[in-house]
Amino acid sequence: MCLILFAHRVHPIYPLIVAANRDEFYNRPTKEAHFWDDHPDILAGRDLKQMGTWMGVTTTGRFAALTNYRELVELDINKQSRGEIVSNFLAGSDCSSHYLQTLAKKKEQYEGFNIIVGDRNELWYYSNRTNEPIKLEPGIYGLGNSLINTPWPKVVIGKQLFQNAISERMVDQEQLFEALANVEQPTDNLLPNTGVGEEWERKLAPLFIKTENYGTRASTVLTVSNDGNVIFTERTFKKETSFEKKFEFQIKKK
Repeated sequence: MCLILFAHRVHPIYPLIVAANRDEFYNRPTKEAHFWDDHPDILAGRDLKQMGTWMGVTTTGRFAALTNYRELVELDINKQSRGEIVSNFLAGSDCSSHYLQTLAKKKEQYEGFNIIVGDRNELWYYSNRTNEPIKLEPGIYGLGNSLINTPWPKVVIGKQLFQNAISERMVDQEQLFEALANVEQPTDNLLPNTGVGEEWERKLAPLFIKTENYGTRASTVLTVSNDGNVIFTERTFKKETSFEKKFEFQIKKK
């Protein structure tokens, strides 16, 4: 997942609104969003290589989403899969703060990551490129492949489009998908320098990415209302086609 835009306790009806793009190599095997056979309470897509996920929600209202931290380092094949960070939280029962405090003690086991965990009432953020987990205040946030709210062009543009899309009392998911589909190319002077070279900085700069071998594989919109109604919609992109899956359920009492 390379871009997560979310509103935490700022909307009168939806305490949690998320719009996110997952960017990945096209040849990495993936299963679209579904309720998992081995964890029936988890609704998420699944990486079939490592069996983790990048974003999901549970029938009891737990939520987690992750992005990789972009840095020019040689990948260590001995590191654990970052996708398990999301799936472990969704499958577990630890409170958000304790889960992240435990994760921070073993942060060196993973390549660079950002993680958001919580529910409609409370959200926490942690990156293993920082020191401590942070409890998020109500607000609108953007998380790309650097620390939260780092003003990369896709985060700045994305937050503006996201805020416009949720300005009405009833959130229109289609407007959020339109924001995620934005392909605006920022000027070179606004691009970050993460060590991948100027050509790739350009290719990775738009909200929606499309290159020969790598790009946006899925866009997901999630709304959770005050009364516990969850709507999770995922659009999956394959070559020149796309398809949509939509789920709606009421959060179960624990």
